[in-house]
Amino acid sequence: MSIEQEIREFSEHTELIDKISIIFKSMGDPTRIKILYALSKGPMNVTQISNVLQMSQSSISHQLAVLRSHNIIRVERVARNAIYSLDDEHIQCIFKDGLVHAKHRLG
Repeated sequence: MSIEQEIREFSEHTELIDKISIIFKSMGDPTRIKILYALSKGPMNVTQISNVLQMSQSSISHQLAVLRSHNIIRVERVARNAIYSLDDEHIQCIFKDGLVHAKHRLG
């Protein structure tokens, strides 16, 4: 298969392209980036995230809902606590690669 054919075939996979777009849009908000960084260090509940980022629980909860609706993070119920974590190793890699790239660009 030629490169041109490969690109054309990829361009026809609108569902895949839409999913990729959603992933990057979801990570494109400064507050969500802070949350993702916190969760890259390990699972946390809303109170822990709110405390470490020094933000209100309501604003954190709103952003967590966005990330969860796009399958960027997952939630596990432990007793009465909701524990949030990155959805899988792919999300972890995408986020960490973006972080490394941004740090490299900053010098």
